[in-house]
Amino acid sequence: MSLSSALSIAQSSLLNTGRQTNVVSRNVMEQNNSDYARRTAVLSSSAPGARVVVIQRATNEQLFRQNLSAVSAYSGQATLYIGLDHLNLRVNGVENAMSPAASITELQKALQIYSAAPSNRTLADNAINAAREVVRSLNDGASSIQAFRAETDQEIAYAVDDLNNLLAQFKDANNRIVAGTRAGRDVNDELDRRDGLLKQISDFLPISTITRSDNDMVIMTSDGTTVFETIPRSIAFEASPAYPAGEAGNKIYIDGVPVPIGSGGTVGAGGKLAALVQLRDSVAVTMQSQLDEIARGLINAFAETNPSAPPPGDPMAGLFTTPPPAPGMPLTGLVHGLASAISLNPDFVTHPEYLRDGGANGANYIHNPGGSSYAELIIAYSQRLDEPVSFDPAAGIGDKASVAAYSANSIGWFQGLRQEASRAAETKEALAVRSAEALSNMTGVNVDMEMSMLLDLEHSYQASARLIKAVDEMLAALLAAVR
Repeated sequence: MSLSSALSIAQSSLLNTGRQTNVVSRNVMEQNNSDYARRTAVLSSSAPGARVVVIQRATNEQLFRQNLSAVSAYSGQATLYIGLDHLNLRVNGVENAMSPAASITELQKALQIYSAAPSNRTLADNAINAAREVVRSLNDGASSIQAFRAETDQEIAYAVDDLNNLLAQFKDANNRIVAGTRAGRDVNDELDRRDGLLKQISDFLPISTITRSDNDMVIMTSDGTTVFETIPRSIAFEASPAYPAGEAGNKIYIDGVPVPIGSGGTVGAGGKLAALVQLRDSVAVTMQSQLDEIARGLINAFAETNPSAPPPGDPMAGLFTTPPPAPGMPLTGLVHGLASAISLNPDFVTHPEYLRDGGANGANYIHNPGGSSYAELIIAYSQRLDEPVSFDPAAGIGDKASVAAYSANSIGWFQGLRQEASRAAETKEALAVRSAEALSNMTGVNVDMEMSMLLDLEHSYQASARLIKAVDEMLAALLAAVR
């Protein structure tokens, strides 16, 4: 080997070592960046010596896709569980203290105490106050549900705007990658940015990707709807300030195709958008329907009847009623919005003895002609709350139960949904964490490994420096010999 060849090899080694050191240093600097993929300087032999031909980016397509899927599933599940938690507190309160079931239980207790001393006006007023609390729990619960739906609708609008913005950013990153790939430039940083945007997009939608020539990427939803191909597809949603009780809200459309809604405690559709639509149009609507059915059961249970008429005794509005125009008595079938409309009959507020005697609707409805110790009607009202009646199965918790049991079943239905959502959230969170760890192990930065590589590069630098020094000494000796 000639001295010039040895010097050229040493210079090439120093240049390669410098580039490799830059790559390792960048890896160490980006160790806490979850979107950064480890870089490796790939060497290729050339005469004389070797050279860095490419900076290679660590990838694992299969693990990355699994992580996108896990992120989407957990995002949807967490959104559902958090939403259920907020809705439960707003409607039922801490430990269900504000729930209709709790207030109905208190009403039954007040009626039982009143029936033991029917002549006591204070106990009659207490029963009326307990009934007022039942109305309040239904009115406030229905109002909270409608407010929750409006807020969730607005949250959907914000999420759609964020998603459209992410897709616009994705378009810019994808265009730079395609142009850079065609020009032969290093596009690793843009690939990192694009992968980071994919993770954020998967937070809203379950997605899959296809990579075409020149690193061009296509994004689709899990059901095959195209979200991005060269340009972003339109994600459209029209927000509304309020929705009538029982009415589904506006849909989210991806290029004209509606986003599927989640179902049950486990969000099968995945993604934040599906969970938000489920909360607004499934969970909240079902809960509203249950409150409406409880209100219907109460109005029917406390309806006044004509004691001389054959069953059902020409029922008329009793302790609980609705503002005019009120539906006919008895109420049959689900009446949307009834929990918001139910009110305490003002005649009973003025004359609480109507609970004992009847007669709020006239002389034909009097059950007690004048005995102050009469308790049969009070006892009958209390018993009606425990008698099985028909409910609309569309409310989701069966078609036969007592009013008291139905209100308790409503809480049980909701708590069961929350528990299922909680368990699923824990499972999906674990899967998201594990898939992220597996991806990081394959493509992330291991500082110990990078520091070990730096030591090797230092040794390589020292060897190259010694070679240059040896060549320099030889050249000096030759020049001295020539002189």
